[in-house]
Amino acid sequence: VPIVWRNRLLSFALTVFLSAFLLFQVQPIIAKMILPWFGGSSSVWSTCLVFFQVELLLGYLYVHLLHQHLAPRRQNVVHGVLLLLSLATLPVVADASWKDAAFADPTWNVLFVLASAVGLPYLLLSTTGPLMQAWVGRAFGRAMPYRLYALSNLASMLALLSYPVLVEPLLPVLEQARLWSLAYVAFVVACLSSAWRSWCAAAAAPADGGANPAAAGEGGEPQSTAVAPPPTLRECLLWVGLAMTASLLLLALTQFLTQDVAAVPFLWVLPLSIYLLSFILCFDAPRYYYRPGFLLALPCGLFAVDRVIAGGGGASPTLLIVALSLSLFVFCMVCHGELVRRRPPVRHLTLFYLMLSIGGALGGMFVGLLAPVIFNAYYELLIGLFLCAALAVIVVWRDCPPLWRILLVGALLAYGARLGQISFNYVDDYRRVVRNFYGQLRVIDTTDGELGVKRKLLHGNIYHGEQYLAAEYRQRPTAYFCAKSGIGQAFLTLPEEGPRKIGIVGLGAGTLASYGRAGDEIRMYEINEQMLELARSEFSFLADTPARVVPILGDGRLMLESEPAQQFDLLVMDAFSGDSVPTHLLTVEAMRAYLRHLRDDGLLAVNITNNYLDLRPVVAAAAERLGRRTVIHQLRADPGDRFCLDAEWLLIATPERAELLYESIDDLRLLVVRPDFRPWTDDFSNLFNILK
Repeated sequence: VPIVWRNRLLSFALTVFLSAFLLFQVQPIIAKMILPWFGGSSSVWSTCLVFFQVELLLGYLYVHLLHQHLAPRRQNVVHGVLLLLSLATLPVVADASWKDAAFADPTWNVLFVLASAVGLPYLLLSTTGPLMQAWVGRAFGRAMPYRLYALSNLASMLALLSYPVLVEPLLPVLEQARLWSLAYVAFVVACLSSAWRSWCAAAAAPADGGANPAAAGEGGEPQSTAVAPPPTLRECLLWVGLAMTASLLLLALTQFLTQDVAAVPFLWVLPLSIYLLSFILCFDAPRYYYRPGFLLALPCGLFAVDRVIAGGGGASPTLLIVALSLSLFVFCMVCHGELVRRRPPVRHLTLFYLMLSIGGALGGMFVGLLAPVIFNAYYELLIGLFLCAALAVIVVWRDCPPLWRILLVGALLAYGARLGQISFNYVDDYRRVVRNFYGQLRVIDTTDGELGVKRKLLHGNIYHGEQYLAAEYRQRPTAYFCAKSGIGQAFLTLPEEGPRKIGIVGLGAGTLASYGRAGDEIRMYEINEQMLELARSEFSFLADTPARVVPILGDGRLMLESEPAQQFDLLVMDAFSGDSVPTHLLTVEAMRAYLRHLRDDGLLAVNITNNYLDLRPVVAAAAERLGRRTVIHQLRADPGDRFCLDAEWLLIATPERAELLYESIDDLRLLVVRPDFRPWTDDFSNLFNILK
C-alpha cells in the first residue's frame, strides 16, 4: 500500500478503533446504571445485549441504504449532520424517572430506558465499522477493508476486558458516563475527519486510476464491481443463519454458565470475549480458520456440551467452564469462518454486514425476549446446538460424495433425537419448572430415609429454600435459616412479649415465616411473582405460620424507599440472584434505607452465604459509615445435620445493641472494617476487590 494511502487510512482505522471501543464501554456503563432499577437480575444484561444487537442491525441497515442510494459526497454530508445532532443527546445518563415504572414490564422498560439514554450515539457508533469499510473500499480498494472489521472487534474486546479491571474499580458510574461522553465527542471529530478524507477521495477517484474498487478488489486483484453479481437469496439466508447461530449460542451458553454451572461475577465476559476473538481471527486473515481442523473439532465440542448439560459427570465448575468455553470457541470459529469464506466483493460489503447484523439480532432476541416467554426451561441452548450442527452439514454438502451425505444426515437426525431426550430430562424429575425475566425456578422432591420427603426450590443451581413435608417437621426452618444459623439466633433475641414486626427482603420458599408468632406481622418483599406463587402452592411455610404475612411485590429496596418508616424489630436482607446478592442492595444508600425502617433498638440481618464473593467488607463499611456495628455468625453444619446448611449471616445494630448480641448469641465476632476498603455507593462498586 503506498505511503500516501497509509496516511489516509490511519484516520479511518483510528475512527473504527475508537467507535468499537466506545461501543463496548458504554454497554457495561449504562447496564450498571440501570441494574438497581430492575432488581439486579442477570436478565438485565441479556436484555441490554438484545438492545445493542438491534441497534447494530439498524445501524447496518442505515449504512446499506446510504451506500446503495446516495452518491459518495451526499453520504458524507448526511452522516456528518447526524453526528453533530447526536452531540445534543450527551451525556449518556439514564433518566431516573423510569425507576418507578421499571417493575411493571421489566423487559420493555429496559429497552425504553436504553433507547432514551444512549439510542442515537450508539446507533451512530454502530454504523462506523461498515461505513468506514465501504468508504475505504470505494476510495482505496487495495486496502483490504474487511481487515478493519477485525480491528473493530479487537477494540471491542479491549473495551470489554478493561472495564471490570480498570474502569469500574477507579471511577464512579456517573464519572464513567461523563468521560465516555467526552470520548464520544473525540470520536465525532475523528469521524468527521474521515468523512472529509472520503469526500476528497471521492473527488479524486476519476483521476486515480486503479485506486477504487472498480479497478481493484481485495488484495489488489483486478475485479470489476460492475459485473460482480449480487448474492443469491440462499447465500443471504446462509449468512443470516451462521450469524444467528453464533449469537444464539453466545447468549444461551452465557446464561447456562451463570445459572447452572457457577454464578461467578463477570463470567459473562469470558463467552463474549471468545465470541469477539473468533471475529478477530476470522476477519483479520482467513488462514486462521483451518476448515478441516475446526469441522473435525465441532463434534467434539457438541459432545462436550452434551456431557455438561446432561449432568457434568461430577466435574468441578472450573473444568466445566473450560470445556464450555473451548466448545463455544469452536462453534464461533466455524460460524464466523464460514461467513468469511463466503464474504462477497467489496461492492456488496454493506449487504453482507446487514445480513450479519440481522442474524445477530435474531439470535439475541430469541434468547433474550422470546425464550423466557415461550419456554419454561433453557431449551434455546439445545436449539442453538442443533442449528450449529445442521449448518455444518449445509456448508460441506456440496463437497461431499453421496455416501457421506447420507451419513451426515443420519448423524444429524441422531443428534437431534439426543437433544430431544435432554430437553425431556430438563423437566422430567421436577414437580414444577417455571421461568420469566428473573430466571428459571424449579421445585423438586427428594426422599430422606428417616424424615420422609424433602421439597427444594432452586434458582439455577442454588437452593432458595427447602421443607420436609411430614407434619411433625414441616414447620421447622431449614437450610441457611435453621435454628442454629445466625438468623435463627437473631430471632431468639427479639422481645418475648407483645407482637413483633418483621421485614424480609427476598421470599424464597418462605422459610422465615416459620419463626412468626401469633400477633406478629411479617412483611415479605419479593420482586418475582413466580417465586410468590411457588411459595404459596408448593410450600406451606406461609400458610402454616400464625403470624400475619403481608407479601409485597416489587424490588425490595425500591419498595422500602417508597414506604413510610415501618418500625421493624428485625429486617432481614435475603435477596439473591442465583448465588450472588444484587449490588444495589449492599450500598450505603441501601443501608440507610434499611435503617430508616428499624426501631431504635432494631436489628438488620444480612445473608451473605455464597461461593464466590466475600461480602463482609462491603456490609461492614456501609454500616460503619452510618454509625452501626457489624457482627458475624458463621455456621458450619455437621455432616449428619439434616436441617442445617453452612450459612454466614451479618447482624448490624447500634453499638449498645451489638453488646447485647454478644451476651445472647454464641460464636459471634465483631467484623472490623478493612482500612483500605472503599464503601460501596449507588455510584461506585468493585466486585473484583471482593472475589474469594
